[in-house]
Amino acid sequence: MAVINVSPADGKVIAEGPVGCLVDVCCDDFRHLDIGLPPEILRLKDAGYLSQAIEACDRLLAQDLDSSLAACVRAERYRMIETPLHFSVSRDRAIEMIREEWPEFTDEQFDDLIERKRIDWRFIDGELFVLDNFLDSLRVYPKEVPGLRPDSADGIALRNQMLEEMESQGGLSRTITLKASVSVPGALEGEAVRAWLPVAATCRQQSHIEVLDMTSEGTVASEDASARTASWTSSTKHSFSVTYRYQIDAAYRDIYGGALPAHPCMDAPLPEDTSEDRPHIAFTPYLRQLTERVIDGLEDPLDCARAIYDYLTQHIDYRYQPPYLLLGSIADDCAHSLRGDCGVMALTFITMCRIAGVPARWQSGLYVAPDSVGPHDWAEFYTPQTGWLNADVSFGSSARRMGEEWRRRHYFGNLDPWRMVANCRFQAGFEPVFNGMREDPYDNQMGEASVDGRGCRQREMLRTVELIEMLEVPFSD
Repeated sequence: MAVINVSPADGKVIAEGPVGCLVDVCCDDFRHLDIGLPPEILRLKDAGYLSQAIEACDRLLAQDLDSSLAACVRAERYRMIETPLHFSVSRDRAIEMIREEWPEFTDEQFDDLIERKRIDWRFIDGELFVLDNFLDSLRVYPKEVPGLRPDSADGIALRNQMLEEMESQGGLSRTITLKASVSVPGALEGEAVRAWLPVAATCRQQSHIEVLDMTSEGTVASEDASARTASWTSSTKHSFSVTYRYQIDAAYRDIYGGALPAHPCMDAPLPEDTSEDRPHIAFTPYLRQLTERVIDGLEDPLDCARAIYDYLTQHIDYRYQPPYLLLGSIADDCAHSLRGDCGVMALTFITMCRIAGVPARWQSGLYVAPDSVGPHDWAEFYTPQTGWLNADVSFGSSARRMGEEWRRRHYFGNLDPWRMVANCRFQAGFEPVFNGMREDPYDNQMGEASVDGRGCRQREMLRTVELIEMLEVPFSD
């Protein structure tokens, strides 16, 4: 099969050679990242000598290793192979790209943005390379880069109107119909293509789920699967789609406004909701110290969760991230760097809540606005007096950035009806099991595919999700 690269400029599909992950690595290997590389390999990796570090990994893997160390080395080796694909813009090219919009931009201004952690970068073979979508991160804070075109403000007024209605009415409900699709245009005749597309799962706020249409010979995982998908295996088809409808109910509670009514909970926390899930939900020394400081003097679980949310939304800046498989200990790194995206912030909130003894868990899927649909992650937390509630830290951080304190407060305890929940656990496996290495070993929002057991990379798949219909329906808590 041929590698498929889709040019964002013209949509052309270009063949580039063998497809899929040809490295002997699997998703479970990424559970062992905290084992750590041997120091001599780690020094090469940290210095950016990735080719030498990969060769050192190969020599080590040829030996009889402990299974956990071997898994870590395989995962780290794969991360080093992937790094240059995403940190691909040289310093000179990055400055040139900024000057295409802002001619007066100087080298010194670029160095200042690097120093202030506004641009994510890596050293590769002695040269600084920045993340390929660094311009998107810069546009989030237009005052810092006044010469760049700012992010579009389309949809903000409509969103705020929806949130105001939700707060005034005590909640909103929507019935939403989505169509998701994935294709592997480079698959050759006779090759076995497997595909998985996320679909709505039964959860606290989501119900009345119907699969309306899907490519033939597919199966749908159970409604309560940790990562619910529709899936197919075929030697003749290369494109797959599923259309589904669901109801989303978004109750509103003023968590900052005083006493809350008791809320019965039919879904009690599990032991895993208060435990580590390494390597990314890890109770590191710094996170323990930070959490202790943030909740100092507080005993009520709701007060603790609110203090953690307040700290994160007021201190963490939104920045686009590389693929999560390139990140280290996600929550601990976020606490140190004070930057992240929706999933990074959600994991940090979950980790700190669990350290504080407040049950917390992952939710992810899609943010479904009337004018756009895209991947999104957030969190749930539990207190005895409220049951499970939601927290969307990245939306709260965004509200703080825009000076909308009311909206920042809204997203502690509440979401909105513009959601699709497909996943309730970070790094959940698929039903049926994925063979090979997933594009994203941690989450599933746009779909995955493999060819003859080799997991497809993002550039080898065409993936879309389309809003077919959104209907307002009466809300009942």
